[in-house]
Amino acid sequence: MSRPNYKVGDTIVLKSGLTRTAKAEKRCRIASVLPNDHGHVQYRVQFAAENFERRITEADIDVVETPSAASPEVATDGAAEPWLKFSGIRTGK
Repeated sequence: MSRPNYKVGDTIVLKSGLTRTAKAEKRCRIASVLPNDHGHVQYRVQFAAENFERRITEADIDVVETPSAASPEVATDGAAEPWLKFSGIRTGK
């Protein structure tokens, strides 16, 4: 299975023909990354002028016009905290 190349909040450009008209805005923002569908990465995107989200696959993204947002993760020095802190969990007696 392929891995997502974009993350939530990235601005992407869709290929021509996926919007209603040729002059329509093709830039949209990724709202969420969906589970893979038969090996194809899916995204939920939203245009600025619309109040609903659309589901697209990675094949619908124009990689030539989309700014390169797929940067590798920056390595930390090991001082990162875990997402679950056991010291913050309180139990009742």
